[in-house]
Amino acid sequence: MAPLSAQRPLLTARSVTKRFGGLVALSGIDLDIEEGVIAAIIGPNGAGKTTLFNIIAGLYEPAEGSIRFKDQEIAGRKAHQIARLGIARTFQAPRPFLDLTVEQNVKTAGLFVGRPSLASSEEVLALVGLAEQADIPTRHLPGGRRKLLELAMALSLGPRLLLLDELLSGLTPTEVDRLAVLLKHIRDRWGIALFWVEHIMRAVIGVADRTIVLHHGEVIAEGQPRAVARDPRVLEAYLGHKGGNDHGG
Repeated sequence: MAPLSAQRPLLTARSVTKRFGGLVALSGIDLDIEEGVIAAIIGPNGAGKTTLFNIIAGLYEPAEGSIRFKDQEIAGRKAHQIARLGIARTFQAPRPFLDLTVEQNVKTAGLFVGRPSLASSEEVLALVGLAEQADIPTRHLPGGRRKLLELAMALSLGPRLLLLDELLSGLTPTEVDRLAVLLKHIRDRWGIALFWVEHIMRAVIGVADRTIVLHHGEVIAEGQPRAVARDPRVLEAYLGHKGGNDHGG
């Protein structure tokens, strides 16, 4: 695992708040993501995880608060400006160009930032397991494979921080295990920090250096994944009870 204490934060969020009408989706979020760390963010549905990603990536503006990336304030900047600074993301529902081939999608993403990619399109597709589908139209890829394509497209942007929104959902157990190994490989090979929304706890425990828990738009726990999974506040948020041994633990 990457040593956390000696590292300077790559991304810093302070007092980030987001409202939708009368609904407070995020309330005073403070967090740091260090260079080269794999940080998982978990929480029940509706906790605010994707809203936080949308703010970091420039799809939403926060009502209050600051987000700094590489010492630059990015809150309120446009999504394409933030992407060019070095933040890439994937979505819960993949959004590739359906009429392009798989490889054309990756090459198109690589052209967007105007700087060298981490690797060639062929290498990136091989890395995510799509080399054999490189020439097929993307609309013929099943949903799970489109998630892998979005990961390849995001890597082609040459990011320093990669936001992964439920990357493993919809994949088979074998694909989940393979992707878990791949995420570590991506971090170790390129030093990319990964900030990762996930519900598959065995993958989080096996991959993440640190876990952040959101509930009702607030951070309620943070720390090593196994310790967080036993935290009474986390058990109550997910299961509605406080005891670590109730209902089978």
